[in-house]
Amino acid sequence: MKLQCPAMCCLSLLTILIFRDVYANDTDKPSSASPKKKKSLLDYNDADMERIYDEWEKDEEPLAEDELPEHLRPPPQMDFSKLDISNPENILKLSKKSKSLMMFVTVNGNPTKDELESITSLWHGALFNMHLETQRFLIDEKRAIFMFKDGSKAWEAKDFLVDQNRCEEVSIENKSYPGKHATRKSSENENAKTEL
Repeated sequence: MKLQCPAMCCLSLLTILIFRDVYANDTDKPSSASPKKKKSLLDYNDADMERIYDEWEKDEEPLAEDELPEHLRPPPQMDFSKLDISNPENILKLSKKSKSLMMFVTVNGNPTKDELESITSLWHGALFNMHLETQRFLIDEKRAIFMFKDGSKAWEAKDFLVDQNRCEEVSIENKSYPGKHATRKSSENENAKTEL
């Protein structure tokens, strides 16, 4: 049979394609009579949720190094050739690079809560102006915590804080640094603590 009309050719080609798709769909279906029931979201357990999460994350691009949580980031490479080994603070600075660090600061005298808030707020602002990113937390009547995202910057902040009038003591990594304007009594107590 020879088809002369182009419309008839298109119609017959379309009919063949439709029958082929219908036949292919029939053979792809499972032979079981009952279709698989979908599970209610309320019936999902932890294992199901973990499977869904793994499926979701399977084709994800890996996060950039700076977007990873701190504990998953690779440590920065240390260049020991330029390091002054005679100064242990330099080794600590280098080891705390790109790691969070807490510095404890004690205010001298008996400040009220408002005084402590205003003094530490001024110090926090000054550190910010020095391009040192910190978070400040008050922990008791005389003490505050300054938290650094880059721990190597804490020693620069320590040098600033020990020069302040109301700073009695700065403590980093269990080492105390008395303030220059601290009372002699508190400095002697700290020396006794470090000797023990």
